[in-house]
Amino acid sequence: MNLLRHIAISLLLLLLHSMHATAQNKVTIPIETAQNALVLQTDQDKHLSIIYFGKKLAQAAEYDLVSTQNRQRDGNAGIYNSAYTPAGSWSISEPALQVTHADGNKSTDLIYVNHQTTREGDNVAVTSIQLKDPVYATEVTLFYKTYARENVVEQWSVIKSTEKGEITLNKYASANLYFPGKDFYLTHYNGTWAREMNPEEEQLTAGIRVLDSKLGTRANLFQPPSFQLSFDKPATETEGKVLLGTLAWSGNFRMDFEVDSYHNLRLIAGINNYASEYPLASGKDFKTPSFIYTFSENGKGEASRNLHNWARKYRILDGEGSRLTLLNNWEATYFDFNEEKLSGLFKDGKKLGVDLFLLDDGWFANKYPRNDDRAGLGDWQENIKKLPHGIGYLVKEAKNAGIKFGIWVEPEMVNPKSELYEKHPDWVIRQPQRPEHYMRNQLPLDLSNPEVQNFVFGILDKLFTGNSDIAYIKWDCNAITFNAHSAYLEKSKQKQSQLYVDYVKGLYKVLEKLRAKYPKVPMMLCSGGGGRVDYEALKYFTEFWPSDNTDPLERVFMQWEYSYFFPALAQSAHVTDWGKQPLKFRTDVAMMGKLGYDIVVSHLNEKDLQFARQSVATYNAIKEVVWHGDLYRLVDPKKNDFASLLFATKNRDRAIVFSYLVSNRNGAGSDIAVRLQGLDAGKKYKVKELNLYPDSKSPVKEDQVYSGDFLMTAGFNPVVNARRGSVILEVLEVK
Repeated sequence: MNLLRHIAISLLLLLLHSMHATAQNKVTIPIETAQNALVLQTDQDKHLSIIYFGKKLAQAAEYDLVSTQNRQRDGNAGIYNSAYTPAGSWSISEPALQVTHADGNKSTDLIYVNHQTTREGDNVAVTSIQLKDPVYATEVTLFYKTYARENVVEQWSVIKSTEKGEITLNKYASANLYFPGKDFYLTHYNGTWAREMNPEEEQLTAGIRVLDSKLGTRANLFQPPSFQLSFDKPATETEGKVLLGTLAWSGNFRMDFEVDSYHNLRLIAGINNYASEYPLASGKDFKTPSFIYTFSENGKGEASRNLHNWARKYRILDGEGSRLTLLNNWEATYFDFNEEKLSGLFKDGKKLGVDLFLLDDGWFANKYPRNDDRAGLGDWQENIKKLPHGIGYLVKEAKNAGIKFGIWVEPEMVNPKSELYEKHPDWVIRQPQRPEHYMRNQLPLDLSNPEVQNFVFGILDKLFTGNSDIAYIKWDCNAITFNAHSAYLEKSKQKQSQLYVDYVKGLYKVLEKLRAKYPKVPMMLCSGGGGRVDYEALKYFTEFWPSDNTDPLERVFMQWEYSYFFPALAQSAHVTDWGKQPLKFRTDVAMMGKLGYDIVVSHLNEKDLQFARQSVATYNAIKEVVWHGDLYRLVDPKKNDFASLLFATKNRDRAIVFSYLVSNRNGAGSDIAVRLQGLDAGKKYKVKELNLYPDSKSPVKEDQVYSGDFLMTAGFNPVVNARRGSVILEVLEVK
């Protein structure tokens, strides 16, 4: 009996020792921000998995215990929670990486090798994790860049091969995330030209939900690479767990949302592998674009403020700087203008009080003059009939009028009716054996071609070299890619499947070169509206054009949805003649973004002109709060008769509140108070109405003092109704 007992004790000790050794062999890697954590851990086979996502634990050592509480194991499915799922070996789930090796084999496995974390100051850290295939000389390094205070993670991968021959990347994601849970609600966006950013929310169910684009250029036309993901239940502005995610890539994208057999969620995001199998030579590597996300347990408002703070500080060009208000000539003249007409508009801009005049489309081409959108694109010489003295003359005339000068270009595109097309048909993306198919009567140039990259850079370089006082560029891109084919790739014996990816790489090379030489010139990112809005492009641009639809009622909804991902100073918002609303409503809507005008100033009556000039002055007084303050969305226009949102300074001494009527039903308006946010409950405030139309009076009592507690708990009624369709309030601390 004693012998049996001794054997049992020995076996138990051996088992405990084995379990301890196994635990010791596991590597746990926490990726932490100030509030959140993503935790990765190796298993007994050195596969790397995600074992935790959510609120940061107080004791980091306890992350090691998370996997001991998991009873969801299914050997039939491989490893659901893989940190970067390979294809063709142990996993049958949707892969993040799919490779054809040099010998034609399509199986890949990835095991952990090592990891390291480096710090970039007190707020930013980069963790890199090296994985390798145990059979083939292929390796993947996963990168996680954390911005602690902003609770933002930027994630990408680098794939490298040292096989003896060329391998092919069939799928190559930027991020592979795993979220344990039971219920997930995805908000994604759809639209088309002039109908951008329409939200739809759905509960994810078993299987894969794919968000993607195959458009090549102007890739966001039908769907942007941005989404909201709520956990357990749909998040509100102030409650619920929510992740905001977006891919920093200006081309085709793909996001897979896969609910597995345990009802947990796998997310794989990156470049769309559609028609984009990418060759990788031995010794070379491929870096995927960044997938950027933030997570909040306190609703969508906090999550979006995380992104705004991050974007202004770390990503948008001059994100913590200022912006120029402008007058654009497009809706005043379209293609029909000359030097005299433009000189008059310079004076109108000065009269209005804006900083800059922007000359839009139609200023170039001579053999095929740019008098409409059917000709001239690609021939970037001044049209001598319209502008006999050239751009330099206009720059000087604008300066004499006391205003800066900016100009529109669309350098990536060409009209078939152009000298450029006649001279260089091999520079154009087109299938040589098929009929050409046009969007806005144009085709994209082939930016995979270094000669084309130099040409596109040269367009801007020539403008700046000849006219150093040009103060602003509007960069447009109006066509998607039909009949994808590159004469350059064919001639250089490269694969056509590289085109969609190499086009975007070529675009970034041009923009990098441009910014190296002209680092500070403000540029608007335009693509027929919001067709190319992402955080890789915004490294090079100060702002973007959300939509060609400038109807102010539509813009209330569009700019509301864009605001989840992009701060106000990046959203160009112009006062135009679109819509049926009065000038005040149109102006007040534009003032919640980066203000501009696209109107005929000389057509304004006396009161409208007085109001317009007053509005520019008012905007100059509040723009710092709008551009750099914290945004709080208060009343959702999709669910109410009116919309209301607030920008507050970081020290909570001042806030600007915008409210807009969005319903024309009888009695629609703000019948109850709006609870403000972003103030200090212990401070005292006065409320004042701004931007009143001449001779109108406000019902707001400017002498009344309110506590921050009152304004955020009981609320304040902006008195929005059919007679007061838009209201701007200033909430100012009483000291």
